[in-house]
Amino acid sequence: MSPSRQQAAVIDLLEQDWSHAAGVAQDGDRLRVAATGLSIVEQDGGGGQPDPPVNLAGTHLTTAGDFLLRASLSDVEGDAAIAVYDTPPVIADEFRIEPAGVRLTLRGDDLRIDVFDGSPSEDATDPQPAEVEHVTVPDAETEFSLSRIAGRIDVAVGDETLSSLPLGDVFRSGEIWLGLSSEEGSFAVRSLTAAGLDGDALSAAGPVVVDAEPRPNGLQTLAERSRPGFLIGAAVALGPLASDPDYAGHVVGDFGALTIENAMKPQALSPRRGEYTFQEADAIVDLARSKGIAVHGHTIAFSEAMPAWMRELPAGTVEERRGSADILLDYITTVVTHFAGRLTSLDVVNEPFDVDQGTSLQENIWYRVFGAEYPVAVSRAVHAADPSIRQFINENGADVPGPRQDALLELALDTNERGGHIDGVGLQAHVYDLDTDAISVEDLAATFRHVEDAGLIARISENDVPDAEGQDVQAEQYAAVLETCLRSPVCVSYTTWGVDDRYDWSIDGDGAPQQGHDLLFDDGRPTPAYDALQRVLRASGEGEARRDPAR
Repeated sequence: MSPSRQQAAVIDLLEQDWSHAAGVAQDGDRLRVAATGLSIVEQDGGGGQPDPPVNLAGTHLTTAGDFLLRASLSDVEGDAAIAVYDTPPVIADEFRIEPAGVRLTLRGDDLRIDVFDGSPSEDATDPQPAEVEHVTVPDAETEFSLSRIAGRIDVAVGDETLSSLPLGDVFRSGEIWLGLSSEEGSFAVRSLTAAGLDGDALSAAGPVVVDAEPRPNGLQTLAERSRPGFLIGAAVALGPLASDPDYAGHVVGDFGALTIENAMKPQALSPRRGEYTFQEADAIVDLARSKGIAVHGHTIAFSEAMPAWMRELPAGTVEERRGSADILLDYITTVVTHFAGRLTSLDVVNEPFDVDQGTSLQENIWYRVFGAEYPVAVSRAVHAADPSIRQFINENGADVPGPRQDALLELALDTNERGGHIDGVGLQAHVYDLDTDAISVEDLAATFRHVEDAGLIARISENDVPDAEGQDVQAEQYAAVLETCLRSPVCVSYTTWGVDDRYDWSIDGDGAPQQGHDLLFDDGRPTPAYDALQRVLRASGEGEARRDPAR
Protein backbone atom coordinates (compact mmCIF):
# COMPACT_ATOMS: atom_id res chain seq x y z
CA MET A 1 0.00 0.00 0.00
CA SER A 2 1.25 3.44 -0.88
CA PRO A 3 2.40 5.34 2.23
CA SER A 4 0.21 8.28 1.19
CA ARG A 5 -2.95 6.25 1.74
CA GLN A 6 -4.40 6.53 5.24
CA GLN A 7 -6.50 3.86 6.92
CA ALA A 8 -9.84 4.65 8.52
CA ALA A 9 -11.15 2.70 11.51
CA VAL A 10 -10.08 -0.95 11.39
CA ILE A 11 -12.59 -3.84 11.57
CA ASP A 12 -11.26 -7.00 13.21
CA LEU A 13 -12.88 -9.74 11.14
CA LEU A 14 -11.79 -12.50 13.52
CA GLU A 15 -14.26 -11.04 16.00
CA GLN A 16 -17.14 -11.30 13.50
CA ASP A 17 -19.52 -14.22 12.97
CA TRP A 18 -18.07 -17.19 11.04
CA SER A 19 -20.29 -19.86 12.61
CA HIS A 20 -22.18 -20.62 9.38
CA ALA A 21 -19.11 -20.87 7.12
CA ALA A 22 -18.30 -24.52 6.41
CA GLY A 23 -14.78 -25.57 7.28
CA VAL A 24 -14.11 -22.50 9.44
CA ALA A 25 -13.93 -22.82 13.24
CA GLN A 26 -12.90 -20.53 16.04
CA ASP A 27 -9.68 -21.74 17.67
CA GLY A 28 -8.79 -19.48 20.56
CA ASP A 29 -7.70 -16.13 19.17
CA ARG A 30 -7.54 -17.40 15.58
CA LEU A 31 -9.63 -19.13 12.94
CA ARG A 32 -8.84 -22.67 11.87
CA VAL A 33 -9.74 -23.47 8.25
CA ALA A 34 -9.98 -27.04 6.95
CA ALA A 35 -10.81 -28.52 3.55
CA THR A 36 -14.45 -29.55 3.18
CA GLY A 37 -14.51 -31.22 -0.22
CA LEU A 38 -17.65 -29.29 -1.15
CA SER A 39 -18.44 -29.56 -4.86
CA ILE A 40 -21.37 -29.58 -7.25
CA VAL A 41 -21.79 -32.70 -9.36
CA GLU A 42 -23.75 -32.94 -12.58
CA GLN A 43 -26.94 -34.99 -12.95
CA ASP A 44 -25.08 -38.02 -14.26
CA GLY A 45 -22.75 -37.96 -11.24
CA GLY A 46 -19.86 -36.54 -13.24
CA GLY A 47 -18.04 -33.29 -12.86
CA GLY A 48 -17.47 -31.87 -9.44
CA GLN A 49 -17.09 -28.10 -9.74
CA PRO A 50 -15.52 -26.81 -6.50
CA ASP A 51 -17.93 -24.96 -4.24
CA PRO A 52 -15.73 -23.27 -1.63
CA PRO A 53 -17.72 -21.72 1.22
CA VAL A 54 -18.52 -18.02 1.56
CA ASN A 55 -19.44 -16.38 4.86
CA LEU A 56 -23.02 -15.66 3.77
CA ALA A 57 -24.97 -15.66 7.03
CA GLY A 58 -22.17 -14.02 9.00
CA THR A 59 -20.47 -10.70 8.40
CA HIS A 60 -19.87 -8.98 5.08
CA LEU A 61 -18.52 -5.50 4.49
CA THR A 62 -20.01 -2.45 2.83
CA THR A 63 -18.00 0.41 1.35
CA ALA A 64 -18.41 3.19 -1.15
CA GLY A 65 -14.72 3.58 -1.88
CA ASP A 66 -11.26 2.09 -1.59
CA PHE A 67 -10.38 -0.45 1.07
CA LEU A 68 -7.55 -2.51 2.51
CA LEU A 69 -7.79 -6.13 3.66
CA ARG A 70 -4.92 -7.63 5.70
CA ALA A 71 -4.41 -11.27 6.70
CA SER A 72 -1.76 -13.25 8.54
CA LEU A 73 -1.70 -17.02 7.97
CA SER A 74 0.17 -19.82 9.73
CA ASP A 75 0.34 -23.62 9.85
CA VAL A 76 -0.42 -23.89 6.14
CA GLU A 77 -0.70 -27.53 5.13
CA GLY A 78 -1.39 -28.08 1.45
CA ASP A 79 -2.99 -24.82 0.44
CA ALA A 80 -4.76 -21.76 1.82
CA ALA A 81 -7.25 -19.55 -0.02
CA ILE A 82 -8.81 -16.20 0.77
CA ALA A 83 -11.62 -15.05 -1.54
CA VAL A 84 -13.03 -11.54 -1.70
CA TYR A 85 -16.26 -11.34 -3.71
CA ASP A 86 -18.36 -8.48 -5.07
CA THR A 87 -21.54 -10.55 -4.56
CA PRO A 88 -22.17 -14.12 -3.41
CA PRO A 89 -21.94 -16.88 -6.04
CA VAL A 90 -25.18 -18.13 -7.60
CA ILE A 91 -25.61 -21.84 -6.93
CA ALA A 92 -27.74 -23.74 -9.45
CA ASP A 93 -28.57 -27.46 -9.43
CA GLU A 94 -25.47 -28.46 -11.39
CA PHE A 95 -23.10 -25.51 -11.38
CA ARG A 96 -21.92 -22.38 -9.62
CA ILE A 97 -21.78 -18.96 -11.29
CA GLU A 98 -18.60 -17.33 -10.06
CA PRO A 99 -19.10 -13.66 -9.14
CA ALA A 100 -16.68 -10.80 -9.66
CA GLY A 101 -13.91 -10.94 -7.10
CA VAL A 102 -10.36 -11.89 -6.25
CA ARG A 103 -9.05 -15.20 -4.90
CA LEU A 104 -5.59 -15.54 -3.36
CA THR A 105 -4.34 -19.13 -3.14
CA LEU A 106 -1.09 -19.98 -1.37
CA ARG A 107 0.74 -23.25 -2.09
CA GLY A 108 4.27 -23.41 -0.73
CA ASP A 109 5.96 -20.19 -1.81
CA ASP A 110 3.59 -19.67 -4.77
CA LEU A 111 0.76 -17.17 -4.40
CA ARG A 112 -1.79 -17.43 -7.20
CA ILE A 113 -3.98 -14.38 -7.81
CA ASP A 114 -7.23 -15.01 -9.71
CA VAL A 115 -9.38 -12.06 -10.73
CA PHE A 116 -12.95 -12.79 -11.86
CA ASP A 117 -14.80 -9.94 -13.54
CA GLY A 118 -18.28 -11.50 -13.32
CA SER A 119 -18.69 -11.95 -17.07
CA PRO A 120 -20.54 -15.10 -18.27
CA SER A 121 -18.38 -18.17 -18.77
CA GLU A 122 -18.58 -20.24 -21.97
CA ASP A 123 -18.77 -23.33 -19.76
CA ALA A 124 -20.71 -22.61 -16.58
CA THR A 125 -19.19 -25.61 -14.82
CA ASP A 126 -15.64 -24.37 -15.45
CA PRO A 127 -15.49 -20.59 -14.91
CA GLN A 128 -12.22 -19.01 -15.96
CA PRO A 129 -10.67 -15.91 -14.35
CA ALA A 130 -10.18 -12.76 -16.38
CA GLU A 131 -6.66 -12.35 -14.95
CA VAL A 132 -4.23 -14.85 -13.39
CA GLU A 133 -0.87 -14.02 -11.88
CA HIS A 134 1.65 -16.03 -9.87
CA VAL A 135 4.07 -14.39 -7.46
CA THR A 136 6.67 -15.89 -5.16
CA VAL A 137 6.20 -15.36 -1.44
CA PRO A 138 9.41 -15.32 0.60
CA ASP A 139 7.71 -16.16 3.90
CA ALA A 140 4.27 -17.77 4.08
CA GLU A 141 3.69 -16.37 7.57
CA THR A 142 4.24 -12.76 6.51
CA GLU A 143 1.20 -10.49 6.50
CA PHE A 144 -0.70 -10.41 3.21
CA SER A 145 -2.76 -7.48 2.04
CA LEU A 146 -5.24 -6.89 -0.75
CA SER A 147 -6.40 -3.37 -1.55
CA ARG A 148 -8.56 -1.55 -4.00
CA ILE A 149 -6.75 1.65 -4.87
CA ALA A 150 -7.52 4.08 -7.68
CA GLY A 151 -8.93 1.57 -10.13
CA ARG A 152 -6.44 -1.23 -9.43
CA ILE A 153 -6.15 -4.27 -7.20
CA ASP A 154 -2.87 -4.37 -5.30
CA VAL A 155 -1.56 -7.48 -3.55
CA ALA A 156 1.33 -7.08 -1.12
CA VAL A 157 3.34 -9.22 1.27
CA GLY A 158 4.63 -7.18 4.14
CA ASP A 159 5.52 -3.75 2.75
CA GLU A 160 6.28 -5.00 -0.76
CA THR A 161 3.63 -4.79 -3.49
CA LEU A 162 3.93 -7.97 -5.52
CA SER A 163 1.08 -7.44 -7.97
CA SER A 164 -1.04 -4.58 -9.27
CA LEU A 165 -3.85 -5.57 -11.62
CA PRO A 166 -6.57 -3.54 -13.35
CA LEU A 167 -9.79 -3.40 -11.38
CA GLY A 168 -12.23 -3.83 -14.26
CA ASP A 169 -15.78 -4.44 -12.99
CA VAL A 170 -14.68 -5.94 -9.67
CA PHE A 171 -16.07 -4.43 -6.43
CA ARG A 172 -18.69 -2.22 -8.05
CA SER A 173 -21.50 -3.39 -5.76
CA GLY A 174 -20.24 -1.58 -2.66
CA GLU A 175 -20.14 -4.90 -0.81
CA ILE A 176 -17.37 -7.32 0.09
CA TRP A 177 -18.15 -10.98 0.78
CA LEU A 178 -15.42 -13.16 2.25
CA GLY A 179 -14.49 -16.79 1.92
CA LEU A 180 -11.78 -18.87 3.59
CA SER A 181 -11.09 -22.34 2.22
CA SER A 182 -8.55 -25.05 1.54
CA GLU A 183 -8.75 -27.51 -1.31
CA GLU A 184 -6.76 -30.30 0.28
CA GLY A 185 -5.27 -29.20 3.61
CA SER A 186 -5.74 -26.70 6.42
CA PHE A 187 -4.39 -23.46 7.81
CA ALA A 188 -4.83 -20.94 10.60
CA VAL A 189 -5.73 -17.27 10.29
CA ARG A 190 -3.86 -15.34 12.98
CA SER A 191 -5.26 -11.97 11.99
CA LEU A 192 -7.80 -10.65 9.48
CA THR A 193 -8.68 -6.96 9.35
CA ALA A 194 -10.34 -4.53 6.96
CA ALA A 195 -10.35 -0.76 6.72
CA GLY A 196 -11.45 2.00 4.40
CA LEU A 197 -8.79 4.25 2.89
CA ASP A 198 -8.48 8.04 2.91
CA GLY A 199 -11.77 8.57 4.70
CA ASP A 200 -13.78 6.08 2.64
CA ALA A 201 -16.24 4.48 5.05
CA LEU A 202 -16.25 0.71 5.53
CA SER A 203 -18.61 -1.10 7.88
CA ALA A 204 -19.67 -4.61 8.89
CA ALA A 205 -23.16 -5.87 8.04
CA GLY A 206 -25.19 -9.02 8.52
CA PRO A 207 -27.62 -10.84 6.18
CA VAL A 208 -30.22 -8.51 4.70
CA VAL A 209 -33.08 -10.91 5.47
CA VAL A 210 -32.88 -9.87 9.13
CA ASP A 211 -34.64 -6.60 8.26
CA ALA A 212 -37.41 -8.14 6.12
CA GLU A 213 -41.00 -8.36 7.42
CA PRO A 214 -44.25 -10.08 6.34
CA ARG A 215 -46.48 -7.99 4.07
CA PRO A 216 -50.14 -7.20 4.89
CA ASN A 217 -51.15 -8.41 1.41
CA GLY A 218 -48.42 -11.00 0.96
CA LEU A 219 -49.34 -14.40 -0.46
CA GLN A 220 -49.12 -16.21 2.88
CA THR A 221 -51.16 -13.53 4.67
CA LEU A 222 -53.89 -13.82 2.02
CA ALA A 223 -53.81 -17.62 2.25
CA GLU A 224 -54.37 -17.49 6.01
CA ARG A 225 -57.55 -15.49 5.46
CA SER A 226 -59.00 -18.07 3.11
CA ARG A 227 -57.63 -21.32 4.51
CA PRO A 228 -55.82 -21.16 7.86
CA GLY A 229 -52.82 -23.48 8.03
CA PHE A 230 -52.37 -23.67 4.27
CA LEU A 231 -48.77 -22.84 3.33
CA ILE A 232 -47.50 -20.85 0.36
CA GLY A 233 -43.79 -21.56 -0.14
CA ALA A 234 -40.78 -21.18 -2.40
CA ALA A 235 -37.47 -22.96 -2.90
CA VAL A 236 -34.79 -20.75 -1.37
CA ALA A 237 -31.00 -20.36 -1.52
CA LEU A 238 -28.86 -18.71 1.15
CA GLY A 239 -26.83 -16.42 -1.14
CA PRO A 240 -29.67 -14.16 -2.29
CA LEU A 241 -31.46 -14.54 1.05
CA ALA A 242 -28.41 -13.00 2.74
CA SER A 243 -27.43 -10.43 0.10
CA ASP A 244 -30.39 -9.35 -2.03
CA PRO A 245 -32.95 -7.08 -0.27
CA ASP A 246 -35.54 -7.67 -3.00
CA TYR A 247 -35.26 -11.46 -2.75
CA ALA A 248 -35.21 -11.46 1.06
CA GLY A 249 -38.19 -9.10 1.12
CA HIS A 250 -40.20 -11.39 -1.14
CA VAL A 251 -39.33 -14.53 0.85
CA VAL A 252 -40.34 -13.06 4.21
CA GLY A 253 -43.06 -10.81 2.82
CA ASP A 254 -44.93 -13.39 0.75
CA PHE A 255 -44.13 -16.92 1.86
CA GLY A 256 -44.99 -18.92 4.95
CA ALA A 257 -42.81 -21.88 4.04
CA LEU A 258 -39.58 -22.51 2.21
CA THR A 259 -37.89 -25.51 0.69
CA ILE A 260 -34.12 -25.69 1.06
CA GLU A 261 -33.22 -25.69 -2.62
CA ASN A 262 -29.75 -27.27 -2.64
CA ALA A 263 -28.15 -26.95 0.79
CA MET A 264 -29.73 -30.14 2.20
CA LYS A 265 -28.84 -32.42 -0.68
CA PRO A 266 -26.25 -35.08 0.22
CA GLN A 267 -23.39 -33.43 -1.68
CA ALA A 268 -23.90 -30.28 0.39
CA LEU A 269 -24.33 -31.97 3.77
CA SER A 270 -21.64 -34.64 3.64
CA PRO A 271 -19.10 -34.12 0.85
CA ARG A 272 -16.76 -36.55 2.60
CA ARG A 273 -17.80 -39.77 4.27
CA GLY A 274 -18.30 -39.31 8.01
CA GLU A 275 -17.88 -35.52 7.76
CA TYR A 276 -20.82 -33.10 7.81
CA THR A 277 -21.13 -29.51 6.65
CA PHE A 278 -24.46 -28.40 8.10
CA GLN A 279 -23.57 -24.71 8.28
CA GLU A 280 -25.36 -23.38 5.19
CA ALA A 281 -28.53 -25.42 5.73
CA ASP A 282 -28.52 -24.43 9.40
CA ALA A 283 -28.31 -20.78 8.40
CA ILE A 284 -31.38 -21.08 6.17
CA VAL A 285 -33.33 -22.96 8.85
CA ASP A 286 -32.37 -20.50 11.57
CA LEU A 287 -33.21 -17.44 9.47
CA ALA A 288 -36.55 -18.95 8.41
CA ARG A 289 -37.56 -19.87 11.94
CA SER A 290 -36.62 -16.41 13.19
CA LYS A 291 -39.26 -15.07 10.78
CA GLY A 292 -41.91 -17.68 11.60
CA ILE A 293 -41.45 -19.47 8.28
CA ALA A 294 -41.90 -23.26 8.13
CA VAL A 295 -39.09 -25.29 6.51
CA HIS A 296 -39.45 -28.25 4.17
CA GLY A 297 -36.32 -30.41 3.92
CA HIS A 298 -35.07 -31.55 0.54
CA THR A 299 -33.90 -34.36 0.32
CA ILE A 300 -32.69 -37.73 1.69
CA ALA A 301 -32.72 -40.53 -0.93
CA PHE A 302 -32.05 -39.16 -4.42
CA SER A 303 -30.29 -40.42 -7.55
CA GLU A 304 -28.57 -37.07 -8.09
CA ALA A 305 -26.58 -34.54 -6.05
CA MET A 306 -24.64 -37.28 -4.26
CA PRO A 307 -21.00 -37.05 -3.23
CA ALA A 308 -18.67 -39.60 -4.79
CA TRP A 309 -18.28 -41.58 -1.56
CA MET A 310 -22.02 -42.23 -1.45
CA ARG A 311 -22.43 -43.07 -5.15
CA GLU A 312 -19.50 -45.49 -5.00
CA LEU A 313 -20.47 -47.51 -1.93
CA PRO A 314 -19.97 -51.24 -2.68
CA ALA A 315 -23.10 -53.31 -3.26
CA GLY A 316 -21.88 -56.39 -5.10
CA THR A 317 -22.16 -58.97 -2.31
CA VAL A 318 -24.47 -59.53 0.63
CA GLU A 319 -21.72 -58.53 3.03
CA GLU A 320 -20.97 -55.36 1.07
CA ARG A 321 -24.64 -54.41 0.99
CA ARG A 322 -24.92 -54.87 4.75
CA GLY A 323 -21.93 -52.65 5.36
CA SER A 324 -23.16 -50.00 2.93
CA ALA A 325 -26.65 -50.16 4.45
CA ASP A 326 -25.19 -49.34 7.87
CA ILE A 327 -23.35 -46.34 6.36
CA LEU A 328 -26.45 -45.00 4.61
CA LEU A 329 -28.67 -45.49 7.66
CA ASP A 330 -26.10 -43.69 9.79
CA TYR A 331 -26.20 -40.81 7.28
CA ILE A 332 -30.00 -40.61 7.60
CA THR A 333 -29.92 -40.74 11.38
CA THR A 334 -27.20 -38.10 11.63
CA VAL A 335 -28.95 -35.69 9.25
CA VAL A 336 -32.50 -36.06 10.55
CA THR A 337 -31.41 -35.97 14.19
CA HIS A 338 -29.44 -32.79 13.49
CA PHE A 339 -32.55 -31.04 12.13
CA ALA A 340 -35.06 -32.74 14.44
CA GLY A 341 -37.82 -30.39 15.58
CA ARG A 342 -36.82 -27.70 13.08
CA LEU A 343 -38.31 -29.11 9.87
CA THR A 344 -42.06 -29.31 9.26
CA SER A 345 -41.77 -31.86 6.47
CA LEU A 346 -39.18 -33.70 4.40
CA ASP A 347 -38.74 -35.35 1.01
CA VAL A 348 -37.53 -38.72 2.24
CA VAL A 349 -37.42 -40.05 -1.34
CA ASN A 350 -36.99 -37.73 -4.31
CA GLU A 351 -37.67 -38.61 -7.94
CA PRO A 352 -37.56 -42.40 -7.54
CA PHE A 353 -38.75 -43.26 -11.05
CA ASP A 354 -37.01 -43.33 -14.42
CA VAL A 355 -36.06 -39.95 -15.82
CA ASP A 356 -37.80 -40.83 -19.13
CA GLN A 357 -41.19 -40.61 -17.34
CA GLY A 358 -41.45 -44.36 -16.89
CA THR A 359 -42.57 -46.23 -13.78
CA SER A 360 -39.47 -48.30 -12.96
CA LEU A 361 -37.38 -47.35 -9.95
CA GLN A 362 -34.01 -45.83 -10.76
CA GLU A 363 -31.28 -48.25 -9.76
CA ASN A 364 -29.36 -45.74 -7.66
CA ILE A 365 -27.17 -46.53 -4.65
CA TRP A 366 -30.24 -46.80 -2.39
CA TYR A 367 -31.77 -49.37 -4.73
CA ARG A 368 -28.52 -51.30 -5.12
CA VAL A 369 -28.01 -51.53 -1.37
CA PHE A 370 -31.55 -52.05 -0.04
CA GLY A 371 -33.35 -53.34 -3.13
CA ALA A 372 -36.67 -52.17 -4.51
CA GLU A 373 -38.00 -51.69 -0.98
CA TYR A 374 -35.44 -49.00 -0.14
CA PRO A 375 -38.15 -46.37 0.56
CA VAL A 376 -39.24 -48.50 3.52
CA ALA A 377 -35.76 -48.50 5.05
CA VAL A 378 -35.39 -44.76 4.46
CA SER A 379 -38.82 -43.89 5.85
CA ARG A 380 -38.37 -45.99 8.98
CA ALA A 381 -34.95 -44.49 9.69
CA VAL A 382 -36.32 -40.96 9.27
CA HIS A 383 -39.23 -41.71 11.59
CA ALA A 384 -36.93 -43.18 14.23
CA ALA A 385 -34.83 -39.99 14.19
CA ASP A 386 -37.79 -37.57 14.16
CA PRO A 387 -41.28 -39.05 14.54
CA SER A 388 -42.91 -35.61 14.23
CA ILE A 389 -41.81 -34.83 10.69
CA ARG A 390 -44.23 -35.20 7.77
CA GLN A 391 -42.75 -37.55 5.17
CA PHE A 392 -43.22 -37.16 1.42
CA ILE A 393 -42.18 -38.99 -1.72
CA ASN A 394 -41.56 -36.27 -4.30
CA GLU A 395 -41.82 -36.88 -8.05
CA ASN A 396 -42.17 -35.08 -11.36
CA GLY A 397 -44.67 -35.96 -14.08
CA ALA A 398 -47.14 -37.39 -11.54
CA ASP A 399 -49.34 -34.31 -11.21
CA VAL A 400 -51.69 -35.58 -13.94
CA PRO A 401 -53.47 -38.95 -13.95
CA GLY A 402 -51.62 -41.76 -15.65
CA PRO A 403 -49.25 -44.68 -15.04
CA ARG A 404 -46.58 -42.52 -13.36
CA GLN A 405 -49.09 -41.14 -10.87
CA ASP A 406 -50.47 -44.63 -10.23
CA ALA A 407 -46.95 -45.89 -9.59
CA LEU A 408 -46.22 -43.04 -7.16
CA LEU A 409 -49.35 -43.65 -5.09
CA GLU A 410 -48.71 -47.40 -5.14
CA LEU A 411 -45.13 -46.84 -3.96
CA ALA A 412 -46.29 -44.68 -1.05
CA LEU A 413 -48.98 -47.17 0.01
CA ASP A 414 -46.69 -50.18 -0.38
CA THR A 415 -44.02 -48.43 1.69
CA ASN A 416 -46.50 -47.87 4.50
CA GLU A 417 -47.82 -51.43 4.31
CA ARG A 418 -44.25 -52.61 4.89
CA GLY A 419 -43.70 -50.42 7.94
CA GLY A 420 -42.95 -47.00 6.46
CA HIS A 421 -44.39 -43.67 7.54
CA ILE A 422 -45.20 -41.79 4.31
CA ASP A 423 -47.76 -39.03 4.84
CA GLY A 424 -48.11 -37.86 1.30
CA VAL A 425 -46.77 -37.20 -2.16
CA GLY A 426 -45.02 -34.16 -3.57
CA LEU A 427 -46.37 -33.22 -7.00
CA GLN A 428 -43.65 -31.10 -8.56
CA ALA A 429 -45.84 -29.43 -11.21
CA HIS A 430 -42.93 -28.29 -13.35
CA VAL A 431 -44.30 -26.98 -16.62
CA TYR A 432 -41.54 -26.98 -19.20
CA ASP A 433 -43.62 -26.38 -22.33
CA LEU A 434 -47.16 -25.01 -22.19
CA ASP A 435 -47.96 -26.64 -25.55
CA THR A 436 -47.18 -30.16 -24.36
CA ASP A 437 -47.36 -30.40 -20.56
CA ALA A 438 -49.65 -27.69 -19.27
CA ILE A 439 -51.62 -28.87 -16.22
CA SER A 440 -55.38 -28.58 -16.57
CA VAL A 441 -57.75 -27.90 -13.70
CA GLU A 442 -59.63 -31.09 -14.54
CA ASP A 443 -56.52 -33.29 -14.46
CA LEU A 444 -55.21 -31.78 -11.25
CA ALA A 445 -58.58 -32.04 -9.51
CA ALA A 446 -58.71 -35.72 -10.51
CA THR A 447 -55.19 -36.15 -9.14
CA PHE A 448 -56.24 -34.81 -5.74
CA ARG A 449 -59.22 -37.16 -5.70
CA HIS A 450 -56.87 -40.07 -6.35
CA VAL A 451 -54.59 -38.93 -3.52
CA GLU A 452 -57.59 -38.65 -1.19
CA ASP A 453 -58.81 -42.12 -2.17
CA ALA A 454 -55.36 -43.44 -1.26
CA GLY A 455 -55.62 -41.89 2.22
CA LEU A 456 -52.65 -39.59 1.61
CA ILE A 457 -52.03 -35.84 1.46
CA ALA A 458 -50.32 -33.88 -1.29
CA ARG A 459 -48.24 -30.78 -1.76
CA ILE A 460 -47.55 -28.85 -4.95
CA SER A 461 -43.83 -28.94 -4.42
CA GLU A 462 -41.92 -27.32 -7.32
CA ASN A 463 -44.28 -25.34 -9.53
CA ASP A 464 -42.70 -23.19 -12.22
CA VAL A 465 -44.00 -22.08 -15.61
CA PRO A 466 -42.11 -20.54 -18.58
CA ASP A 467 -43.26 -17.29 -20.17
CA ALA A 468 -42.50 -18.42 -23.73
CA GLU A 469 -46.21 -18.14 -24.63
CA GLY A 470 -46.48 -14.75 -22.96
CA GLN A 471 -46.79 -13.65 -19.35
CA ASP A 472 -50.60 -13.73 -19.41
CA VAL A 473 -50.61 -17.41 -20.38
CA GLN A 474 -47.94 -18.07 -17.77
CA ALA A 475 -50.11 -16.34 -15.15
CA GLU A 476 -53.18 -18.38 -16.10
CA GLN A 477 -51.27 -21.64 -15.58
CA TYR A 478 -49.91 -20.54 -12.21
CA ALA A 479 -53.39 -19.48 -11.08
CA ALA A 480 -54.99 -22.75 -12.22
CA VAL A 481 -52.57 -24.86 -10.17
CA LEU A 482 -52.91 -22.81 -6.98
CA GLU A 483 -56.69 -22.48 -7.22
CA THR A 484 -57.15 -26.23 -7.72
CA CYS A 485 -54.81 -26.97 -4.83
CA LEU A 486 -56.68 -24.58 -2.53
CA ARG A 487 -60.00 -26.27 -3.28
CA SER A 488 -58.77 -29.71 -2.28
CA PRO A 489 -58.54 -30.58 1.42
CA VAL A 490 -55.74 -33.06 0.71
CA CYS A 491 -53.48 -30.40 -0.86
CA VAL A 492 -51.78 -28.92 2.19
CA SER A 493 -49.29 -26.51 0.58
CA TYR A 494 -48.21 -24.85 -2.65
CA THR A 495 -44.53 -24.13 -3.43
CA THR A 496 -42.81 -22.51 -6.41
CA TRP A 497 -39.36 -23.73 -7.45
CA GLY A 498 -37.54 -20.48 -6.88
CA VAL A 499 -38.29 -16.85 -6.12
CA ASP A 500 -36.82 -14.51 -8.73
CA ASP A 501 -35.74 -15.01 -12.34
CA ARG A 502 -32.56 -13.16 -11.38
CA TYR A 503 -31.38 -16.52 -9.94
CA ASP A 504 -33.13 -18.87 -12.41
CA TRP A 505 -30.24 -20.42 -14.35
CA SER A 506 -29.66 -23.61 -16.28
CA ILE A 507 -27.10 -24.74 -18.84
CA ASP A 508 -27.60 -25.57 -22.51
CA GLY A 509 -26.12 -28.53 -24.35
CA ASP A 510 -22.77 -26.76 -24.71
CA GLY A 511 -22.57 -25.85 -21.02
CA ALA A 512 -23.34 -22.16 -21.50
CA PRO A 513 -25.53 -20.57 -18.80
CA GLN A 514 -29.11 -19.71 -19.75
CA GLN A 515 -31.41 -17.50 -17.71
CA GLY A 516 -34.99 -18.66 -17.28
CA HIS A 517 -38.17 -16.62 -16.90
CA ASP A 518 -40.33 -19.02 -14.95
CA LEU A 519 -40.98 -17.45 -11.54
CA LEU A 520 -43.18 -14.96 -9.69
CA PHE A 521 -40.61 -12.17 -9.61
CA ASP A 522 -38.29 -10.85 -12.29
CA ASP A 523 -35.33 -8.71 -11.20
CA GLY A 524 -37.13 -7.80 -8.00
CA ARG A 525 -40.47 -6.90 -9.59
CA PRO A 526 -43.67 -8.98 -9.39
CA THR A 527 -44.73 -10.63 -12.63
CA PRO A 528 -48.34 -11.03 -13.83
CA ALA A 529 -48.13 -14.56 -12.41
CA TYR A 530 -47.67 -13.10 -8.92
CA ASP A 531 -50.66 -10.82 -9.43
CA ALA A 532 -52.70 -13.82 -10.57
CA LEU A 533 -51.88 -15.75 -7.39
CA GLN A 534 -52.90 -12.75 -5.32
CA ARG A 535 -56.25 -12.64 -7.14
CA VAL A 536 -56.82 -16.35 -6.52
CA LEU A 537 -56.12 -15.98 -2.81
CA ARG A 538 -58.25 -12.83 -2.45
CA ALA A 539 -61.17 -14.47 -4.23
CA SER A 540 -60.83 -17.57 -2.06
CA GLY A 541 -60.74 -15.43 1.07
CA GLU A 542 -63.82 -13.47 0.03
CA GLY A 543 -65.67 -16.69 -0.72
CA GLU A 544 -64.72 -18.10 2.67
CA ALA A 545 -65.88 -14.91 4.39
CA ARG A 546 -69.28 -15.17 2.67
CA ARG A 547 -69.62 -18.76 3.82
CA ASP A 548 -68.56 -17.88 7.39
CA PRO A 549 -69.45 -14.25 8.21
CA ALA A 550 -67.96 -14.66 11.72
CA ARG A 551 -64.49 -14.72 10.14
